Amino acid sequence: MEEAVFIDGLRTPNGRAHFEKGWFRKLRPDELLTKVYDALFERNKAVKPEDVDAVLVGSANISGMQNDIGRLAWLAGGYPESVGTNTLTNQCPSGMAATMHAARAIMCGEADIMIAAGVEDMEKVGMGANMDFPPRLMERYNIMDIPMGATAEKVAEQYNVAREDMDNMAIWSNKKACEARDAGKFANEIVPVMGHDMEGNEFLVDKDQWIRDKMDPEKMAAMQSPFKPGGVVTAATSSPLTQGACALLMMSRKKADELGLSYTYKYSAGVFAACDPTVMGIGPIVAVKKLFEKTGLGPDDMGAVELNEAFGSQALACIRELKLDKDNAPFDKVNQWGGALALGHPLGESGARILVTLLNVLKTDCPDAKYGLASLCGGFGNTAAVLVEKVS
Repeated sequence: MEEAVFIDGLRTPNGRAHFEKGWFRKLRPDELLTKVYDALFERNKAVKPEDVDAVLVGSANISGMQNDIGRLAWLAGGYPESVGTNTLTNQCPSGMAATMHAARAIMCGEADIMIAAGVEDMEKVGMGANMDFPPRLMERYNIMDIPMGATAEKVAEQYNVAREDMDNMAIWSNKKACEARDAGKFANEIVPVMGHDMEGNEFLVDKDQWIRDKMDPEKMAAMQSPFKPGGVVTAATSSPLTQGACALLMMSRKKADELGLSYTYKYSAGVFAACDPTVMGIGPIVAVKKLFEKTGLGPDDMGAVELNEAFGSQALACIRELKLDKDNAPFDKVNQWGGALALGHPLGESGARILVTLLNVLKTDCPDAKYGLASLCGGFGNTAAVLVEKVS
């Protein structure tokens, strides 16, 4: 079986999904993807667009501007018509699903060069846009338990996650993101993109918009839950609405060597899994346990972990149940450069983004580690987990 190695990974900064305040409000999601593709080929000149076997793009809501965005964005960017594309959805794990399918095509010998991407614009294509839920779903579940906020509240209750612990996690997520940003650690993965400030002035965006430099614990403690009367999940402990795109360049090890390209990590294993959609946030518990069972590895084998912070409640529940780190932030292995509570969560992009960040964290801060883990939950109970391994 072929080895699928990671050659490079790039993303746009994550922008706020707001029609007046978002830095990328004047850009379409296909344009964000083009920026990432352009930079990927610019950084890897030995790779020609026409030599790519296929481009797989994940997006949670593939309607409107994101309708078959895999194909349409590729063509709109001026890239070769001859390259096959596939738009896929797996809700939040969509970008990770694209990466898993790309890796498997390489490992099976069906492809040599693949691009796996994820994109989401939660302003122009809102969460749940154009969805028509099957009426039969209401025979199985209370439909009011399906929305994301409701699931986060239910997880907090079932797993006894305290409001104070969620607030603390949000504070540390932003603190670590600020430290990583200020130290230039995101520079290798972020493609600067021209955007517009709140006054409409054009400027070069080279950092994530949502990172909060200061968090006021007293104000956070006074916030009310928008999801449930007397609830414990607030805007501060929920990932914000975001815009962003991300892409990874993957190859067979043989092709990478033939082209003289360097690489440090390979795709080692990955799993899809699922759980009760009314507690969708615990998905990583199911996925990571399945991955560990298949590989014989465990938390102690991981040098770094990227766990998407859809909500503080679900992230803490997963960390504790899987024993990935200490019970409360600040964490040693998990989200060392901050998580989605600070960086934002552009749904279908996030599965690819956490893999790109994981690869950079491993290379920069954990160079001696053999393994890294990435996982995230998703709407309707979708979940996935991927293991990356240092190449020997």
